[in-house]
Amino acid sequence: MVDKPSLKPGNPRFSSGPCRKPPGWSLDRFTRGLMGRYHRSKPGRAAIDEVMARLRSLLDIPDDYTMLLVPGSDTGAMETAMWNLLGARPVDVLAFDRFGDEWLHDVEAELKIPEIHEFKAPYGALPDLSAINPAHDLVFAWTGTTAGVCVPNGEWIANKREGLVICDAISAAFCLNLPWDRLDATSFSWQKAMGGEAQHGVLVLSPLALERLKSYTPPWPIPKLMRLSPEVLTDGLINTPSLLCIEDALVVLEWIDSIGGLDAMIDRSKANFTLLDAWVNKRSDVAHLAKTPETRPLSPVCLKLTGPFFDALGVEGISAAAARITSLLEKEGVAFDIQSYRTAPPGLRIWTGGTVEAMDLENLLPWFEWALSEVTTEGA
Repeated sequence: MVDKPSLKPGNPRFSSGPCRKPPGWSLDRFTRGLMGRYHRSKPGRAAIDEVMARLRSLLDIPDDYTMLLVPGSDTGAMETAMWNLLGARPVDVLAFDRFGDEWLHDVEAELKIPEIHEFKAPYGALPDLSAINPAHDLVFAWTGTTAGVCVPNGEWIANKREGLVICDAISAAFCLNLPWDRLDATSFSWQKAMGGEAQHGVLVLSPLALERLKSYTPPWPIPKLMRLSPEVLTDGLINTPSLLCIEDALVVLEWIDSIGGLDAMIDRSKANFTLLDAWVNKRSDVAHLAKTPETRPLSPVCLKLTGPFFDALGVEGISAAAARITSLLEKEGVAFDIQSYRTAPPGLRIWTGGTVEAMDLENLLPWFEWALSEVTTEGA
């Protein structure tokens, strides 16, 4: 048995989306008076433009790339890209987590692209990246948020290519430097590494993607909420955004600027991952879901329960054990929402992005050990 620890994390929020707000976040910082204003009023439009300008600057998005604010969070941004851009060429799809499977479904069952090449891998692994054809369009998630697996870099994407690269970067933006010169349509939302609110997505389009929009018309109907008309491309908005979410995004972006920008966010994520990784490497009862170290993202960290005790339980037993661990930690108020994604192998998923304080993770680890001890003792 392990004694119950006394120190608790100052903030128990380790959810992988929506993620923890930045340190010092408060509604008291919403001082622009935007609620109840028309989004095209001078203050409303100025706030929206400031969010997009700060995002461009912090993420180092090239000046000739177009940024759009779209509905539906990252899903809305990804499907807007696919519905408007795909169909002109064969499509390669990487699927190594739940959302890669979703994009594959969209390409196969919804858009019914005539020539599709599937590159699938089970949870914890990556497919063969060297087999991607630069003459094809490519759809993939940089980080498999539900699998704790990411592509190691952008070098496998051809610099000279004929097809478009459509990238779901929801758990990559603000966790690493994205190679914009190798990405043509990139989606993310504010609810992950920024710690902002959900429902709005950002879509970043390269000049090559803009050229596709001008030269190609898809054969399927596109709903207005996803239609990239010339007016939308000029305006940057498809529909009315929430000014409450805009104000929240500004508070978050100001905090990121104040700590040193993207480099500081990456450094904080690295420190958090390193702390948790060192603990995992000392344990025999937990392990990374991602098999290869180079494919483990800085956030989130997905863990499986392993070792003789858990291996003997089978999948249903491990699922029950993981649920018990997360229940114990939530009841103690030390960790909320850390059970693995519902379609992933049973285990734990901990957000370690830049809004998480390293001291909170450090104080969480003894509680993990206590909860693991409680579960194994109960099942002995």
